[in-house]
Formats: sequence, C-alpha cells, structure tokens
Amino acid sequence: MSFDYSETQHHVAESARKFAEQYIRPHIMEWDEAQFFPADLLKKAGKYGFMGVLVPHDLGGAGLGYHEYIAIIEEISKVDPSIGLSIAAHNSLCTNHILSFANDAQKQKWIPKLATGEWIGAWGLTEHNTGSDAGGMSTTAVKDGDDWILNGAKNFITHGISGDIAVVIARTGEKGDSHGMTAFVIEKGTSGFSSGKKEDKLGMRASETAELIMNNCRIPDCQRLGEVGDGFVQSMKVLDGGRISIGALSLGIAKGAYEAAVKYSKERVQFGKPISSFQGISFKLADMATEIEASELLIHKAAFLKNEGRQMTKMSAMAKMYASEVCVKVANEAVQIHGGYGYTKDFPVEKFYRDSKLCTIGEGTTEIQKVVIAKNILK
Repeated sequence: MSFDYSETQHHVAESARKFAEQYIRPHIMEWDEAQFFPADLLKKAGKYGFMGVLVPHDLGGAGLGYHEYIAIIEEISKVDPSIGLSIAAHNSLCTNHILSFANDAQKQKWIPKLATGEWIGAWGLTEHNTGSDAGGMSTTAVKDGDDWILNGAKNFITHGISGDIAVVIARTGEKGDSHGMTAFVIEKGTSGFSSGKKEDKLGMRASETAELIMNNCRIPDCQRLGEVGDGFVQSMKVLDGGRISIGALSLGIAKGAYEAAVKYSKERVQFGKPISSFQGISFKLADMATEIEASELLIHKAAFLKNEGRQMTKMSAMAKMYASEVCVKVANEAVQIHGGYGYTKDFPVEKFYRDSKLCTIGEGTTEIQKVVIAKNILK
C-alpha cells in the first residue's frame, strides 16, 4: 500500500496551486467583501480541466479519479474555500448526477458544456422547510402529456442565479415516499424557471447561494433523469461522492489555516522568543497537524473505495464528518494562535474561520453523517 502521491496527482495538484495563486489569490478579500461570484473564473477553470475532473475524455472531461479530484479541491481551497466550494458543487452534484444517471443522448447534450466550463451547473434538493428531511419536499412535478410541469422552490442552491443548467429533484408521488421523487434537468431561460433571493452569508461569500423558483415550469419528458421515482435514491448516491469533495474542501481549509498558524508562530516574538517555542502553542500545532493527517487518510480511503466501485457510504460519511469538524477546530485554533491579529481581516485565518463552518452543514450536517454511519454499522 502506497501513501505517496502518484505522478498524475502531483501534476494536477501543482496545476491547481498555480491556478489559485495566479487567478484567485489577488482577489480573495475583494470578492469576499463584495460577495462577488466570479463566474468567468469558473469558465477559465474549465480550460484547466477543473470543471470536468471525473468526466471521461470522450465527453470533454479530464478523465481523472477521486484522488486527483481531492488534490484539486484541496489546493484551491487552501487559497480560497469559496472557489473550492463552487468547483466541488459543479463537479460532484450537477455534473456527476447527469454523468451517473443520464442516458447517452442526455450526456452528449449536457456533459461536454459542463465539463469544459462553458456552462456552470446547479443542483436542487434542499427547500425552505426541508433540509435534512429531503423526503418531505414540497416541489412537485406533474405529468401533462409528454411534458412535466414543475412548481415549487429550492433553497441554498450553489449557483442558483449564475448557473446555466440545474438538476432539480421534485415530488412525483407522496410526501415521505423515498420512491416518490424524480430528477429533472432544467436549462436557464426555460419559461417559469427563475432565481430568487441571494443569501447574505457568514462565509464562503464568493460562492453564490440563492433560491431556484419553478412557477408552472414546463419541460419535456426527455429532460427527466432515470426512471420516475428514482430521484431520491439517485440523490443519496450523488451525495456519497459529494461528501468526498466536502472532505477535500475541509482538508484545504484546515491546511491553509494550519500553514498560516505555523508561519505566524515562527515570526511572532513574545518574551524574547518566537511563540512557537512555547508549549501552549506548539502543542496546539501538534494536535492540528495530527488531526489533519487523520482527515486526509479518511478522505483518500473513501476515494479509493469510490474509484474501485465499492460500497463507500459509511466511509464517505466518516470522512466528511471528521474532516469538517477538524477544519472548524483547526481554523479556530489558528485564530487563537494569531491572537488579536487573527480577529482582523489583515490575516487569512479570519476568513478560514468563517468559511470553515459551512463544511459541517452542507451536503448533510454532522448530525446526519452520524445517522448514516450508525445505520451502516448497526445493519
């Protein structure tokens, strides 16, 4: 068993690192303060292969696996987690849902545009009154001849305004029935399909989050993904992979905050010595480093299982839960090590701290991950 990065992983990590330094770092706080979503940056990321990481070459993608995907998300998130989040949501949710469950004609129609960054993708499961309880959704899809008419709203949707295409899960059966929901693809510009309120957020402010609204939105049956009633089951499978990407996002945040804390602790002098020489600080760094290593191992084990096509629901939940909680803890400690300066926007740890909290909430809260893990170990 090798724990070393492959040559391909080294190459893609370096590519992502250079991309982040050149195109993201100069604008971090500008985008954060203005809550500006740099859609053009994501289109540029498509030219680097970052928007179709898991998509095969014949559909315009990079044809890579989950270990490489983790490396890309991690490196970008070490610089700006907001951009890491947007790239992760585009790849793992919208693009991967279509790639996993669309027929060949649907893949040929939509995937190349997503994989190259020509189109930005959104994915709609969550609603105002149904977060963890997705099965109780109110958005409906009613068959009308060869069409479907969708009514309802989705909430907390990444790229809800700027997305060119969205996968939306709607109820086609009874509330609470896991086989009473179906997945549909809706293109921007479709009559009755619009964007609503943009959220004003604590962190991840350069990643756009908004409502998707369907008001008598009519789409043809050829835009249905898979069989009627399979939407919820599809979504749970999509989230299995998505949790790896949130783990990678968490890992990038933790490493970014940790590296900033190490650097500062060596430069900050108190009582005539760098604060890194004091046990109170060095022990914090030791704990941070150890928990980051543990997170990384869990995430890459989940990636290994995913690449092998093996059952990985439990492992992806463990990886997401642990890595997200660790990134919050590490970011918190990084602020503490910086002292008063950590509370200012002059140092990067303030933003890592704000951005980190989303990781314990998005794509299934920590509490939901524990439910998933418990169900799997108690089968």
